[in-house]
This record gives sequence, C-alpha cells and structure tokens, in this order.
Amino acid sequence: MVVLVIAPHPDDEIIGVGGTIAKRTANGDDVYVCIVTKGYAPLFDENFIMQGREECQEADRLLGVKETIFLDFPAVALETVPRYELNGCIRKVIQNIQPDEVYIPHRGDMQLDHQLVADAAMVALRPKYEHCVRRIYCYETLSETGWNIPNSVNEFIPTVYEDISGTIEKKLTAMHKFKSQTSDFPNARSIEAIKALANFRGATVTVNAAEAFSLIREIKR
Repeated sequence: MVVLVIAPHPDDEIIGVGGTIAKRTANGDDVYVCIVTKGYAPLFDENFIMQGREECQEADRLLGVKETIFLDFPAVALETVPRYELNGCIRKVIQNIQPDEVYIPHRGDMQLDHQLVADAAMVALRPKYEHCVRRIYCYETLSETGWNIPNSVNEFIPTVYEDISGTIEKKLTAMHKFKSQTSDFPNARSIEAIKALANFRGATVTVNAAEAFSLIREIKR
C-alpha cells in the first residue's frame, strides 16, 4: 500500500499521524510526507527555518518515511498564493505518488494554512483524475484542532481509530526531534500532551493508545 500524508507545516504529520506512519512502514507500506509551506524572512529567522526542516527530515526518517516532499509555499501567508497554483501542486504530488490512502488536516483547525491545505487537497483528490485515491482521512493537530470558534463545522468528529499501542513510543521519539516546536506541558505541543491525547483516544476504543481520524471518503472495489 502507498500512503501520503499532507501536512501544512513540519511536525503536523508527526502530531496527527506519527503512530500510524510508523505502523504502516513497519508493515512494509510506502509512506510519503508532503510539507506544503516554508517559513520566510522577515517573519521567520533563517536558522529557525533550517532547523525545522532538518528536524522534520530526521523525524520522518525515524518513522520510516520513504520521501519527504517540500512544496515551499509561504507559511502563515498561504492565502496570498493563487488557488490554482496550490491546487495544481498538490494534485501533481498525488498523481506522481498515486497513493491508496491520503491523510489531510482537519478543515476546522484554527490555523488558516490548515484550512487552505485541506481545501486544496480535496480539489486535488476529486475522484475524476487518472489516479483515484481509495481512502481519504483528516487528522487532528494539537494546538490547532479544537481551538477555532466552536460550531458544528469546526468540530473534529472522529470516526476511525488506529491502534498505535505498538508505535506510540516511536511517535513520541520522533516528536522529540522537533526541539524548535515542542514546549513544556501544559503546552499543547508538548510530549506529555501528545501522549495524553493518544491515551484518551485509545481509551475511547479500549486500547492503550490510538490516533483518531475522520473518514472523508472511501471507495471500495
């Protein structure tokens, strides 16, 4: 099986899908990660940008990711990019990789980059192209998911739970690589918070640890 995780920023893929990535690669599946944005000066320091990219590559390698693709659209300024350009680049990645399974951010996240990436991904994932993806999930990202204005559209409603009891420690080890992104508990982007969410999602379905997803579309043949 071929899996693609589309992440607005470096570390989103670990927070939302890290345990599942490790599980898929351990099963012999090919997993690709597409990081959509990159920080640019003067909003971001050049050293900080390079550190985050190196941390991302190191964390993805640890989980067994086959390739990390960087699109380099401007972080926290994604709304300045023409929609056709963003849609087209993500579509190209999908058609080149031809994944069976795709994970995208939850559209109700507070960060606008997450919303725009979700929208662009869904345009690129329309089931009319040469390669049609079999399953599409959205994932939750601590510090973004659940922090938007509360309403039925923004709410993350999990429908699929992946048991990551065997890979939760690998996920946490990968997240430890992100020195530039993690903070001390009770910050949402802390190792303790990520583990607590995995334990909570696991308890929901009576396993030790889980990642929760919302199934957007599945095509059975």
